[in-house]
Amino acid sequence: MRSLPAGTEAVVFDCDGLLVDTETCWTVAETAIFAAHGRPFGPAQKALVIGRTLEAAGEAMADHFGRPGAGAELAAELLRRVRVELGRGAAALPGAVELVRACRARVPIAVASNSPRELLDTALRSAGLLDCFTHSFAADEVRFPKPAPDLYRTACEALGVAPARSVAFEDSATGIASARAAGLHVAVVPSLPGTDLDHDWLGSSLAAPELLAWAAGLGGERPPTRPVPGPSGTGR
Repeated sequence: MRSLPAGTEAVVFDCDGLLVDTETCWTVAETAIFAAHGRPFGPAQKALVIGRTLEAAGEAMADHFGRPGAGAELAAELLRRVRVELGRGAAALPGAVELVRACRARVPIAVASNSPRELLDTALRSAGLLDCFTHSFAADEVRFPKPAPDLYRTACEALGVAPARSVAFEDSATGIASARAAGLHVAVVPSLPGTDLDHDWLGSSLAAPELLAWAAGLGGERPPTRPVPGPSGTGR
């Protein structure tokens, strides 16, 4: 069984669907685009776009709609619609604020998001999390966004901690692939329930008591605590 290491020296969080309930905003926008093309939008369709950059989501939709070459147009439409939805506000997900603050009190933390800077800052500000991070990195600030390792490598470099000594918190297969490629341990709270995702820790919420207990044991001021087991045997 794998678990989160007690000796973690840095924590890097995804944003959308992990810290902030922005996937609701994205789903409204995606549903409208699919409907405009006479297509339904359910879990299978969500799996095509979740965790991707705007550009990659646009290309995935273009392929799904049988519209080769329309990726940029669809990405622009998605950005416009998400911008409107985010403008109405997005709340922090359960446990997010408490876990971020608990980790920040013990070790360096950062955000690594596949959203562009504009949407990342809007989401963090709306959820009251923007001031919690002195380091955040967006998809349009690296050469290759997730699933490439660049965002997580950049975050670890900025924090001055080796990826092998860091933990990524993620919600999608795209983000997990990025964190793994960069060499981080991975804690997962899936945005799509029932999804089989690679993980060192898997739970249904950032509010899981064992996560706060783990965060309280980080850093060098206290003896290390035991690693966090997967809840109900879900870890591996």
